[in-house]
Amino acid sequence: MNATRIIAIRHGETAWNVDTRIQGQLDVELNETGHWQARQAATALQGEDIAAIYASDLSRAFQTAQAIGSAVGVKPVSTVALRERHFGHFQTRTWSEIETLWPEQAHLWRTRVPDWSPDGGESLLELRERISSVVAELAQRHMGEQIVLVSHGGVMDVLYRLATGQELQAPRTWSLSNAAINRLLWTPQGLSLVGWGDDSHLQQVARDETSA
Repeated sequence: MNATRIIAIRHGETAWNVDTRIQGQLDVELNETGHWQARQAATALQGEDIAAIYASDLSRAFQTAQAIGSAVGVKPVSTVALRERHFGHFQTRTWSEIETLWPEQAHLWRTRVPDWSPDGGESLLELRERISSVVAELAQRHMGEQIVLVSHGGVMDVLYRLATGQELQAPRTWSLSNAAINRLLWTPQGLSLVGWGDDSHLQQVARDETSA
């Protein structure tokens, strides 16, 4: 079959998620809830036919991938290209701090201006190009198979937009919950959506992003 099935999963929760602190490409590990979420996602995927697991090399994503890999018998492979958007000088700041310190930049961020980037960071256009390229590269290796991609909230947002034709500036109406299971299909024509935001394996509320 000239297609690749993709299971895309955002990492489990971190303390910075709870604090609404921007992680970006900084390395933050899972908290206790995040480790539990990763194990729950792993259990939910047991029995799935998975050819490969690719994950961001940042700890919160790779730890989630390791839990899944242990459950399905596949060793995760890390790739820098699956990292979260680089948020430049926003990184380490909470949402409220950003609004206070840089109100004009905060507005550009909140309104999702595609070609704007925080100082030292990536624009949404750059993020979309990076993710589109790495997903195509990885999917082409596994035609007719199913793979798992473990990454970040901003990356999940881009995947949904690519699969549904949503513009980068369109308001988000879909979830980006920690450790939810999202299913996509990749063909040479691009991504399509199969299922999104399945968190039935989580027996407590999964933390969602109010902004990518």
